[in-house]
Amino acid sequence: MTALQTTLSSSFNRFFESEKSSGIVLIFCTILSLLVANSAFGPAYLDFWHIKVLGLSLEHWANDALMAVFFLFVGLELERELYVGELSNFKKALLPIVAAAGGIVVPAGIHFALNADTPTQPGAGIPMATDIAFALGVLALLGSRVPASLKIFLTALAVMDDLGAIVVIAIFYTTQFSPAYLLASLAVFGVLVVLNRLRVMSLLPYLLGGALMWFLMLKSGVHATIAGVLLAFAIPFTGRAEDEASPSHRLEHWLHKPVAFLVLPIFALANTGIIVAAGWDQELLSSNSLGILGGLVIGKPLGIFLASFLAVSVGLCALPGISSGVTYLVPGCWVASVSRCPFSSPTWLSPATWISSMPQRWPS
Repeated sequence: MTALQTTLSSSFNRFFESEKSSGIVLIFCTILSLLVANSAFGPAYLDFWHIKVLGLSLEHWANDALMAVFFLFVGLELERELYVGELSNFKKALLPIVAAAGGIVVPAGIHFALNADTPTQPGAGIPMATDIAFALGVLALLGSRVPASLKIFLTALAVMDDLGAIVVIAIFYTTQFSPAYLLASLAVFGVLVVLNRLRVMSLLPYLLGGALMWFLMLKSGVHATIAGVLLAFAIPFTGRAEDEASPSHRLEHWLHKPVAFLVLPIFALANTGIIVAAGWDQELLSSNSLGILGGLVIGKPLGIFLASFLAVSVGLCALPGISSGVTYLVPGCWVASVSRCPFSSPTWLSPATWISSMPQRWPS
């Protein structure tokens, strides 16, 4: 085995085996949701996801609560790779962050260039975010055809890309931002980090603190899924990949099946009930549609590729064991182009509706 060949930890292999199976379920749920939404049951189906439970619609519970669990799960996997895996080297760990920045800036720039000084200018945020659940589902379905190191890179990239989009949402699109709740949430995170440093190995205080951190983050107006990532990195990891005494390892093991076969299918059903409206084809050549399609299909992979290429070329970052260099980054970037509107879940397949439902805080 050469130095360039990468062996994944058994935990990461289990992660993708679960995701490979759930990827099929994810695609099935997506197709089912689209069919039901465009059938005679469509209105009732969409109304179901807007039923309020404890002040939030079922759709919001899926997006803010269940996806926080998903982010916790993926965060635990990344924590493992950062400590003992492919991303334990600083230059390799920095590459997904730089690549995600490119994958955010270039798509937004393309949309902005086509829609500046128009009512659809706020739509520049739409092509920014990667839908991490679908991106990892597609990646897992490709199986062994994707190099092991590329799987790790793209997993980290998808998370960083989503977190970057969350920051953009908080700055430009959140109309009810509360700094007090955000600071309180970060204070809870600080307490959990202190518990980590004190080597408190019981999961209970971390889970309780994580639930409180999620609630405070939700009240702050910032997308609450970020609490899942923060919690993942607050939970102690012993530094040994398969250590049963590690709270991180135990929680990751417990979350495998629920995330793969409960969280992701519900997320797909809640977010893909898109009604194909009459006249949708006439919207395809509008500046807004061209900006969204251009940003996703061209801008996202181009931004990731250019940022990665430049960072590696100047020595800022290192490729994660990919033997043929940037050649492997190109197909990987296309996987990362799986995206959805991150600011409002569109009911109608009409970009004009997407824009009109967004909070208008994008700078003019």
